[in-house]
Amino acid sequence: MPEPARVLVTGGAGYIGSALVPMLLARGYPVTVLDRSENGREALRACQSDPCFRLIRGDIRDGAALREAARDVEAIIHLAAISGYPACARDPAEATDVNVSGTARVLEVAGRMTVVLASTLSCYGAVLEGYCDETTPARPVSHYGRTKLQAEALVLASPMGIVLRLATAYGLSPRMRLDLMVNAFVYRLGQGEPLEVYEPEARRAFLHVRDASRSFLFALEAAPRLAGHLFNVGDESQNQSKRELVERIRRRIPCTRVSYSASGRDEDRRDYAVSFSRIHSEGFRVQVSLEQGLEELARAFAPR
Repeated sequence: MPEPARVLVTGGAGYIGSALVPMLLARGYPVTVLDRSENGREALRACQSDPCFRLIRGDIRDGAALREAARDVEAIIHLAAISGYPACARDPAEATDVNVSGTARVLEVAGRMTVVLASTLSCYGAVLEGYCDETTPARPVSHYGRTKLQAEALVLASPMGIVLRLATAYGLSPRMRLDLMVNAFVYRLGQGEPLEVYEPEARRAFLHVRDASRSFLFALEAAPRLAGHLFNVGDESQNQSKRELVERIRRRIPCTRVSYSASGRDEDRRDYAVSFSRIHSEGFRVQVSLEQGLEELARAFAPR
């Protein structure tokens, strides 16, 4: 049986990366992480004693750091990005530089090796009728979605590029994020804080962080047949309107401090239901249901 490929994970100390890297190590992959975060060592503390793990603090835009991180690796999982519409809106120029130009730099060092890009369903924008799939025209409504769409084009034009358009991630991770919709809603309601929900009928798709991480492992191991293709990652059972999501949470956290606003506006104006049949046909299925994920978060965020 061949030795597992040596893998570079850019942004590997982030929300998804800190869940993914231990999975890769457990599967026998030697892993190098390139991450600019000062919190990287804390997020990946459980990996520090593994002789197959290496952490380099640096930015994908730093050629020397990137070349050092990519030395001797055989595949790259590219997670590093300015993520989410608020962060990209605060500094659009940096978002373009990291998400687009940074991806181009990663591809330069990659050459002909496998590169798996973390992208987003934000690329679709608003698709008001039916289900959107990988053939649906992308019309992102945020700078975040636009930069990721540009990064996708670069990766798909590379010799062994694979793009994973992830549903909105949620769930517990060593590098926790409370700005993601599900995590934020459960946290606020669990703490007894009021929650005002704008545009409650807008639809999103959700994906547990462990399943998001598993999708990269799946793509890495199926790279020869997946190369050159784009995949939505998630499950139709986790397509939900914001109102449906909140009502599911309220079944676990009884509260009265929720209001739905017909007049307010969510700046992230995505609205879609998504088909995941393409990646399902390749053999990938999610393992964590929305009910299980919400229960996990409700327990974690319950008042002490």
